[in-house]
Amino acid sequence: MKRIRSGLSALKRGLIWTILAPPRSVQWIARKVWQGIRWVGRKIWEIIQWTMRSPRATYNKAKSGRDWLLEKVEYLQGESQKWRTTFTILRSPYSLMLKLGFSPTQAVSLLAAGSVATSGVVVNETILAEKSFSNRDPGTYAASLIGDAPLDIPTEYVEGDNTLRIDLGSTPVREITIENVSVGTVFTGSSLPSGETNVVQVSGNPTAENFNPTTLEVGTLIFENSRCKKLTLTDIQAHTILVKGNASDGQSIAPSPGTSRMRAIGGGHHQAEAMVTSGGTYDRIWIQAPSSGVNGKIGTLRLSNLYTKGGDCVLSRMDVGTMNILLNEVGEGNGFATKEFTIATSVTGANITIEDNVEVSISEPATQ
Repeated sequence: MKRIRSGLSALKRGLIWTILAPPRSVQWIARKVWQGIRWVGRKIWEIIQWTMRSPRATYNKAKSGRDWLLEKVEYLQGESQKWRTTFTILRSPYSLMLKLGFSPTQAVSLLAAGSVATSGVVVNETILAEKSFSNRDPGTYAASLIGDAPLDIPTEYVEGDNTLRIDLGSTPVREITIENVSVGTVFTGSSLPSGETNVVQVSGNPTAENFNPTTLEVGTLIFENSRCKKLTLTDIQAHTILVKGNASDGQSIAPSPGTSRMRAIGGGHHQAEAMVTSGGTYDRIWIQAPSSGVNGKIGTLRLSNLYTKGGDCVLSRMDVGTMNILLNEVGEGNGFATKEFTIATSVTGANITIEDNVEVSISEPATQ
């Protein structure tokens, strides 16, 4: 027993000695770490003292660095856009004429007229020119519906079919903007597709055999500065509704109170990029969600300066965060008794503002 007690005492003294007097290498490491911590602390204290002595100088120095960085970024972005535009214009006379404001039909006609000596060039520049959404070409654009299909390139194009159609799927699209276009029979030689009565139709799809209904989910919907024979809104649930400054040849604006939530559409890295087109002539604009039970999703949908004739403009079957219906002209000249501008009671909003909408005599525009 005495030997055991003696051994335990020796072990106890060894542990105490190890804790109180660590090896030289451990002491050296601890000393260096402590010196590093003290150095960092001194530098932080010096920065704090310098900032407190001259806070304005500190802000100006940070502001100068920020402005320098942003200036370089903006310069590089501007140069990149200029080179992209230059190469696009040089690529073909067809693209150049579109940039100058000609419609695709006018561009083809003028190139054909000048093809007496250069017919081969005309064929190469017009028929072989890549069709795209941004170049105002009609066709079916499968926005996020078909795997890795590019948004800007039509997945289906039929010669002679002048409909601009967007099919939405489950992948959100950040933005869709269509502006400054002529639609329907407002220009010579155009007609609506057989059996169609709507020149503009933006809606989900109703129930059908072996098809579950769909809606369009939209963060912000803007329909503005447009001319329609009739403008009809039905089956829309929105959080905020603003109807302002519209003139119509008869109107019935009767949205109902609702409880829809605020809404924004996101998708991070995997959402589809913006689809933007300006200018062009179409017989019809059609945005839908054609896959059974799969709602279409759009962050911002902006339809601006649509100049239409020959059919109705219809917005329907949507869930919307903020909906703005602004400064449109609606009518076909048949008197105020017939309501050309209609917001049905099936349109609901948690916050509704209706102001400065007037009834005036408006007829359809002349064919251009």
